[in-house]
Amino acid sequence: MPCFICQACGIQFEEGAAPPPHCPICEDERQFVPARGQSWTTLEALRGGHGNAWRQLAPGLLAMQTVPAFGINQRALLVRTPAGNLLWDCIALLDEATEAIIQGLGGLAGIAISHPHYYTTMVEWGRAFGVPVWLHADDRQHVTRPDPCLRFWEGEVQPVLPEVALHRLGGHFAGGAIAHWSAGQGALLSGDILQVLPDRRHLGFMRSYPCLIPLPPAEVRRMAEQCGRLAFDAIYGAFHEREIVTGAKAALVRSAARYCAWVEGMAEP
Repeated sequence: MPCFICQACGIQFEEGAAPPPHCPICEDERQFVPARGQSWTTLEALRGGHGNAWRQLAPGLLAMQTVPAFGINQRALLVRTPAGNLLWDCIALLDEATEAIIQGLGGLAGIAISHPHYYTTMVEWGRAFGVPVWLHADDRQHVTRPDPCLRFWEGEVQPVLPEVALHRLGGHFAGGAIAHWSAGQGALLSGDILQVLPDRRHLGFMRSYPCLIPLPPAEVRRMAEQCGRLAFDAIYGAFHEREIVTGAKAALVRSAARYCAWVEGMAEP
């Protein structure tokens, strides 16, 4: 039986003869059910009309994104380290070409995902490469396809490779995580837990981006302070051309201050 995939958010469900009656990820207040209603596909159908495109963002860092766009249209990042490669965040499409490219680059040592909106077909990825998929335990209730490859971590920090550690940042989701890559001057892989904005000089902070639900200023200050303890100069976000390649720590401080001033009514138009 197929494992149906939600066309709105890209998350895959357990095997079933018919599509699920609803998608709890879309029905959550942080996402939305499209006005046309819920619709479903399968991985086999997705492979028939889509492919994955690649870009190099920095030495040792590649981005992969599905074309034409599917679901939320996030990208996944492949971090290449001397101890192995990490896939950061997930996209729904896994096909033979993608597997061949990743295997040619040395395969995967692990997969880590920032939050439930990017869980997509994570079980397919974990099984295909025989690696653990790291998720924060605070978001366990959002898993729609349980599998032994899922590795739930707890607390605030989880090393996954010598150069990469996961940090629970919260905010968007209780278990919302970023990855700190310590190579060079350091970088944060933020998903949209920290949303790089189109000017690539600022970041946004929201409980829900499509539904425009803000976070409390105290939560944003905590997130910024927690990131401030890490060494980094760049931030790579969840979408195409959403990265701050230098001066990212100053951008985070500036963005948190701007956000808090407006939410608290301290800023003037």
